[in-house]
Amino acid sequence: MLAIIPARVGSKGLPGKNLKMLIDKPLIAYSIEAALRSKHVSKVIVSTDSEDIADVATKYGAIIPFLRPKYLATDNALAIDNYIFTIEMLGNGCNTQINEFAVLQPTSPLRTFNDIDNAIDLFWAKNADSVISYTKEDHPIKWHKFINSDLSFKNIFDDGLTNRQDYKQSYYPNGAIFIFKTKLIKKRKYYSENSFAYKMPKERSIDIDTIDDFEYAEYLMLKNS
Repeated sequence: MLAIIPARVGSKGLPGKNLKMLIDKPLIAYSIEAALRSKHVSKVIVSTDSEDIADVATKYGAIIPFLRPKYLATDNALAIDNYIFTIEMLGNGCNTQINEFAVLQPTSPLRTFNDIDNAIDLFWAKNADSVISYTKEDHPIKWHKFINSDLSFKNIFDDGLTNRQDYKQSYYPNGAIFIFKTKLIKKRKYYSENSFAYKMPKERSIDIDTIDDFEYAEYLMLKNS
């Protein structure tokens, strides 16, 4: 299984986060090392528009066969377009068809190699079009509302009062693991009727977008070391 780690240089929430030192190594290194430890991952590719990120990723064992074009590294660029570009470039470069691949975002440093292996096992066992990692939502989603500019409420769901214990457990994608059949991605879709969730616990589901996320990930790592 090919693993792609997307790591563009731009980040407004936490500038430079992919190379920011998390305890004793750059953030991106955790995802590279977890992928390399996976028994199912044959090659780890980092997709980046940054020479600096490429240099660090190479140091930790990843392959950077080309830099991502700038038009695929803007704030408005869609991740799926980068996946399609990367798969097509890799396929052309090695003259072989890539039928499936994993995406491991560098902002999930607590995801383990066992998580990667278990998600790939699920993908193969189900002959899935995609497997995506999810974690539990702590609060019922029907409690969520939009808040208008005047601070009044706007319902997202039908209004109504229900005891918390009567709500069905919901889950949300934690951003840690995506496994796709290439034919699904080329349809510009992440999900089909043959898509499945790989469930992960909250303590391994941190997705770093802000300095608060970063510091919480650091706290959890030190706590469990």
